[in-house]
Amino acid sequence: MIEIIEATEFHHPIIRSIAYRTWPDTFESILSTDQILYMLEQMYSLEALREQTQVKGHQFILAKEGLEYLGFASIEKNYQDQQHTKIHKIYILPEAQGKGIGKALFEEMTQRARTANNDKLLLNVNRDNKATHFYGKIGFQTIGTEDIDIGNGYFMNDYVMEKIIC
Repeated sequence: MIEIIEATEFHHPIIRSIAYRTWPDTFESILSTDQILYMLEQMYSLEALREQTQVKGHQFILAKEGLEYLGFASIEKNYQDQQHTKIHKIYILPEAQGKGIGKALFEEMTQRARTANNDKLLLNVNRDNKATHFYGKIGFQTIGTEDIDIGNGYFMNDYVMEKIIC
């Protein structure tokens, strides 16, 4: 049975490990190896994870089955001082995909957003990421695009998607 738990700083190495195991499969046909490695270090170093949780107010949750961690997500409630919850990250190990883990994580994030009286979920997703289909199936709609300069000559070319949850 899938269990969703609140991540603490103790779990940061686990989150980092899942990201490093998930990203190559997710992005190898979209991004260069150099960009994948650059982004992993920028977003998933222990220092970066600490900053996201302690300074930026991101909350991480983990999906686990028994003793095995299978995926994670991070959210920021009241994003940009509005009643919206921003989903910053959601990744599931390749071998665990298709087993309802993404759905369980989204249900938990939706519940947390509603508890904070937030009326919509927002996320960015690479325009070539196959997850865009999954997001559409669970009620997200594309509301725009963004090209975000992340340094070192790299860009994130994303769709901005939203789901009304009120």
